[in-house]
Amino acid sequence: YAMLLSLIFLIVLVAAVVGFVFRHEIKSNFESNLNLALEDYNVTADRHSEAVDTIQRTLHCCGVQNYSDWERTEYFSQKGIPRSCCKSQNDCLEKDLKDPNKAKLKVFVDGCFSLVTSTMESKMSIVAGISFGIACFQLIGIILACCLSRYITNNQYEMV
Repeated sequence: YAMLLSLIFLIVLVAAVVGFVFRHEIKSNFESNLNLALEDYNVTADRHSEAVDTIQRTLHCCGVQNYSDWERTEYFSQKGIPRSCCKSQNDCLEKDLKDPNKAKLKVFVDGCFSLVTSTMESKMSIVAGISFGIACFQLIGIILACCLSRYITNNQYEMV
């Protein structure tokens, strides 16, 4: 049992170190995937388009760096900026969303990449605290399992 807990502890420790060391690569990978999701965005309900819409609605953002990122997509030439970028769903007309100057007044102008990364970084202390607490419980479990194993081993020699 102690060996199993030690193995799990080491796996979690290695995952945390790898995540910390490669955090910049994770950010750049996320940014490139978000750009790809914008390029492939369409009105059919695929997972990537739904994810982009959810991020934009939830964080009140639009595009990767800002709302003008949508101008480089195929979707913009057909329908303009997506409705998930609108500040008010009642005030967003398709003709306004096709005109970047009018759309600037009706959509969120901040990009999603900076908001997602800042949200993740702000929650990192909570994640680190919970992880530290779990690691402490695992270490206590390892120590107690070793003590129990030693106690059982010592009692067997006394009985013989």
